[in-house]
Amino acid sequence: MGTLRGLRNAGSSACRFLAAFAVLLALPRLTAGVTRHYTFNVQMTNVTRLCVTKSIPTVNGQFPGPKLVVREGDRLVVKVHNHMNYNVSFHWHGIRQLRNGWVDGPSYITQCPIQGGGSYVYDFTITGQRGTLWWHAHFSWLRVHLHGPLVILPKRGEGYPFPRPYKELPPIMFGEWFNADTEAVINQALQTGAGPNVSDAYTFNGLPGPTYNCSSKNTYKLKVQPGRTYMLRLINSVLNDELFFGIANHTVTVVEADANYVKPFTAKTLVISPGQTMNVLLTTAPNPASPAYAMAIAPYTNTQGTFDNTTAAAVLEYAPTRASASRNLPLPALPLYNDTNAVANFSSKFRSLASARYPARVPLAVDRHVLFTVGLGTDPCPSNQTCQGPNGTKFAASINNNSFVRPRVALLEAHYQRRYAGVLMANFPTTPPHPFNYTGTPPNSTFVTHGTRVVPLKFNTSVELVLQGTSIQGAESHPLHMHGFNFFVVGQGFGNYDPVNDPAKYNLVDPVERNTVSVPTAGWVAVRFLADNPGVWLMHCHFDVHLSWGLSMAWLVNDGPLPSQKMLPPPSDLPKC
Repeated sequence: MGTLRGLRNAGSSACRFLAAFAVLLALPRLTAGVTRHYTFNVQMTNVTRLCVTKSIPTVNGQFPGPKLVVREGDRLVVKVHNHMNYNVSFHWHGIRQLRNGWVDGPSYITQCPIQGGGSYVYDFTITGQRGTLWWHAHFSWLRVHLHGPLVILPKRGEGYPFPRPYKELPPIMFGEWFNADTEAVINQALQTGAGPNVSDAYTFNGLPGPTYNCSSKNTYKLKVQPGRTYMLRLINSVLNDELFFGIANHTVTVVEADANYVKPFTAKTLVISPGQTMNVLLTTAPNPASPAYAMAIAPYTNTQGTFDNTTAAAVLEYAPTRASASRNLPLPALPLYNDTNAVANFSSKFRSLASARYPARVPLAVDRHVLFTVGLGTDPCPSNQTCQGPNGTKFAASINNNSFVRPRVALLEAHYQRRYAGVLMANFPTTPPHPFNYTGTPPNSTFVTHGTRVVPLKFNTSVELVLQGTSIQGAESHPLHMHGFNFFVVGQGFGNYDPVNDPAKYNLVDPVERNTVSVPTAGWVAVRFLADNPGVWLMHCHFDVHLSWGLSMAWLVNDGPLPSQKMLPPPSDLPKC
């Protein structure tokens, strides 16, 4: 008591200290981030779907892989042990990996792959992000089986900027099943120059459901109660298709996209591109007319080639139903596979919250203007071979007519060591080298050039990037994903981008913030980002066939002047090429 009395009498400063301390004690406990450990044993596992049993790569024997749950501010440590004969690496899709590209994961970009029998520890902190993301393999087509949800909860004591749902439902990963070996599928396509064979079924969390033969017992079911509001996390992990999603007789409210809150809006049908994630609120019927309702996914595409034009179904279950009953549930009315207007109408509804708590920090001044044409092309057929691509050529893909060539060593390592010779060139074209009517009649020559080229950026450069689709080998949309950054989608439209008139229509107030955006079919999209993350960061089409054909590039962001603006040194266990 003597000490406390002395403090009371010591003057107003001590009293203010005690008052502030009392306020701190009364606040909700915002605990510091904790370290969460996971182990990935990557191994071959026998799995049966569509009455076909095959050995597939899995993490810990699971397909899809395990759900990772962290909070904003947590440190995530994932020890990967590769027990396969394939090389592998893992990407934590949407995590910015500030100054720490060594754990971003794309093979030969930020690391050499983990070879069979090898191990690597992905060790990183979740900074300033919360929401639904996901993880997946980033080597060849292995992500078709090697993927799982990455749920980032808000910090303790922080809620959502929308009414708290009654319950969170398990995340749903939209995927697919190939009866064939997917590595053989893409290797054959690259050899012959043709488009690859397509999947045999789409899946909900690895289960095809009752619309496919031999699959009624492999139906995913979501159990709900009447008159409740649930949060549902949706992830498109499909290799090569954008998807429509709907629930029969139900409407959902979209509240988040790519781990960024959005102004809530309602929809009966969602469009989700490969790589994208979406959180929705589902309010169930207070007096359901049926004990169960069908959920469905079906492709959106304008490709001139073949695609998996099937529909997968799952069950929203108010009361237990038999497998035979699931087969007879009416499907939701989804748009036709080529309904570009439905996609454009849905995409136009996304807006950032742009609130005091969650501001939209879109760059208003631009240092660099970049225009990328994005699309398909061709390579000449080798003289000793017959090719099955267009007019006897081989399919290729490019950005500004440059088809990316995989380097011999990881680009990030070469950059860190300043050993660029023979590895990469800093001359990636930032405008189309041969301008043409991009969405009109294609040029006579559709051959692409090849190279490992990057765009160098000074630290803190503000960039406006216009992604322009082309009609070469057919106009189709391209979901572009940027590693290391989020970007703001400030404008989009059909036809050719007009640098004089289109910027006047930009939304610079509350544009949606994303890490993956689809370039509209025969159209363009404009994004802005701040190059505040030093390292080498891949940007690529999230159609894996287009990635395999070279539709990717890399941004090389140099260090800033301050210690907090420089790349971290590489970890000691970084895999070697």
